[in-house]
Amino acid sequence: MALHFVTDDAASAQPGEVVVLTGAEAHHAAAVRRVRVDEAVTLGDGRGAWLSGLVTAATPKQVDVRVTGREEHPAPSPRFVLVQALAKGDRDELAVQAATELGVDAIVPWQAARSVSRWDAKADKGLGRWRTIVREAAKQAHRAWIPDVEGIARTADLVRRAGTDLVLVLEPSASDRLTAVAAEASDGRDVVLVVGPEGGIAPEELSALEGAGARLVRLGDTVLRTSTAGAAALSVLSAAHGRW
Repeated sequence: MALHFVTDDAASAQPGEVVVLTGAEAHHAAAVRRVRVDEAVTLGDGRGAWLSGLVTAATPKQVDVRVTGREEHPAPSPRFVLVQALAKGDRDELAVQAATELGVDAIVPWQAARSVSRWDAKADKGLGRWRTIVREAAKQAHRAWIPDVEGIARTADLVRRAGTDLVLVLEPSASDRLTAVAAEASDGRDVVLVVGPEGGIAPEELSALEGAGARLVRLGDTVLRTSTAGAAALSVLSAAHGRW
């Protein structure tokens, strides 16, 4: 499979034109992935544009790609959104990376009541880190659309969202299995998966979400870590909606 790179210039490039990679993307292509002249590669803008091309020049500072083909990939519908509670260490980052590789369309960091990690004044830094992880994971997975990373949410924000989207809260004690509700029509609404922190979702949060229209669901008889629950749930959704 051809190596894939991301550049905003892919948005308008047409067959026959040359797209120039510079900066970090050129260094990654030439010095890390070691692309060579006449090698076939693909390029995208992360918003649906998909180009095929041949490398015509390659140095760590500049890589030139002559476009040989162009496709447009429509945005997925319905969107799969992961609301990932902040977690200690790198557990939330592992969750974000895996979710991106597995097809999530948007990610929302959640400052849950039981989140040990607190972004507070460092929210901008945290969002920047998650967006970098998402971009690199999407590129590695050859995704035409790079998932959006939205601003940090509080529980009240999720409660409001439950009034408009299909919100599925992963809760080990729930009576409904995700497999039983995953294929339900969402009428174009976002399908939102809510994953709690290490200590689980607080009872008052579960009550507020359920009262606003969210559904509590479980994956099975085992309790997964916050770093793996979202990825497992996305796999179920992807199969149920025909993406896999």
